[in-house]
Amino acid sequence: MKLTLKVWRQESGAEGGHFEEYPLEDVGPEFSLLEALDKLNDDLVARGEDPVAFDSDCREGICGACGVTVDGRPHGPQEKTPSCRQHLRSFEDGATVQLEPFRSGAFPVVKDLAVDRSALDRVIEAGGFVSTSVGTAPDADAIPVTHESAEWALDLAACIGCGACVAACPNGSAQLFAGSKTMHLATLPSSQKERSHRAKGITRAAEEEFGPCSVYGECAEVCPAGIPLTAIAGLNKEKLRQGLRNKDD
Repeated sequence: MKLTLKVWRQESGAEGGHFEEYPLEDVGPEFSLLEALDKLNDDLVARGEDPVAFDSDCREGICGACGVTVDGRPHGPQEKTPSCRQHLRSFEDGATVQLEPFRSGAFPVVKDLAVDRSALDRVIEAGGFVSTSVGTAPDADAIPVTHESAEWALDLAACIGCGACVAACPNGSAQLFAGSKTMHLATLPSSQKERSHRAKGITRAAEEEFGPCSVYGECAEVCPAGIPLTAIAGLNKEKLRQGLRNKDD
């Protein structure tokens, strides 16, 4: 199988960038996109050229580090699949595949395909956590939780924090990310005490770091974890609840 990778090259965020085309031979349809980039970098290093910088970690679709934009779509053509699990069988033999970093003002380019997504970390720092007492863990069934609540919380907690929702949004909004991090905790009884404080902190940080939400829906289309738009509705509900109560509990 042969491909041509059209890769965005940029030395740093302070400099301009451009696309460069690299022919890639002897790759199989079972190769992931990141494995194709690994092979490209091996070839570049062998020729004494600068390898392509990109983020990766677990390569199992759970860490969210590997996000790149493939042919204009965050992560790639296969739905509900992160970049590291996108395979070359999704492309035709001889195709040209365009790879570029996530495009957002909140994600400055570090180098080539690697971007700084620390803005998402600052949203989590603002309230995406639960304060608990230290000591022995309680029994799993000590606090009753309905099956529906547990399933909904787990669905929302599947967010891997990759930032694809921000890259896909015309406004550069992170409301889908903020909604998933708020609602999966607000759904469970163990995190009710900080519910209003969490909603206030996360929404404020999301509005400061990212753009406004117009509910275009592109975020849910590209989310590799399949987070639904109802997470944004839940976030707005939590924000309204906090405003009406005017309390941080």
